[in-house]
Amino acid sequence: MKSFITLKNNKTFKAWVIIFWILVWGIVSLLINKEIYLPSPISTLEAFLKLVVKVEFWKSIFLSIFRVMFGFIISCILGIFIGIICGLNKLFYELFNPLIVSIKSTPVMSFIIIALIWFKSGNVPIFICFLMCFPVIWTNVVEGIRNVDSNLLEMSHIYNVKRYMIIRKIYIPSVIPYISAAITMALGLGWKVTVAAEVLSSPKYSIGKHLYDAKVYLESADLFAWTGVIIILSFGFEFLFKYIFKRLKLVGY
Repeated sequence: MKSFITLKNNKTFKAWVIIFWILVWGIVSLLINKEIYLPSPISTLEAFLKLVVKVEFWKSIFLSIFRVMFGFIISCILGIFIGIICGLNKLFYELFNPLIVSIKSTPVMSFIIIALIWFKSGNVPIFICFLMCFPVIWTNVVEGIRNVDSNLLEMSHIYNVKRYMIIRKIYIPSVIPYISAAITMALGLGWKVTVAAEVLSSPKYSIGKHLYDAKVYLESADLFAWTGVIIILSFGFEFLFKYIFKRLKLVGY
């Protein structure tokens, strides 16, 4: 009962925090008094309501989600698989580490421009999402493998524990928290870089294209409305993945 009340109070507090920042936004908008620089929350809401009744809005949302999820899932699969190999094998780690460092060090804009030469406009955001999320997943998986309790591994070898049991009972429980954290970080990053790539590559139906059009035509309310959509989608998917991991932890391995 006590935990339920605490949870309820926590949700209420978060709601009030959101309301507080919306009020700050409204006050600053009134002080500036120029919609082109900072539209009010009401103007942004009105723009959003005009957008949601359009078929193009939902097509853009769906295709942007598809691009993010496709690039993100590929990065998770390869990042986890290659990360496990590199975590267990020093030679593979030394081979992949310079590549990962190079990707992390290179500005996202450079990769987007290169991808515009290599791929069609619709595939550029997918490639960029994969490329930016992969190092996050890989790094966390390698760290998870390296932080496995060496005493447990030594004991399992002394008692001749079977390999699959070592993986199931020692490696997986150790790596799962790192993967969970990596997925949360990579998902937020994935939304940012995918939309940035869409802004430059301008696929026909995409959130990034609508952001660019709003900027070109100085439709600030639309620009803020689309930005709000990105934030909502990013938080929504992050919450979904956190929920899935919590359910998996309840099931056990």
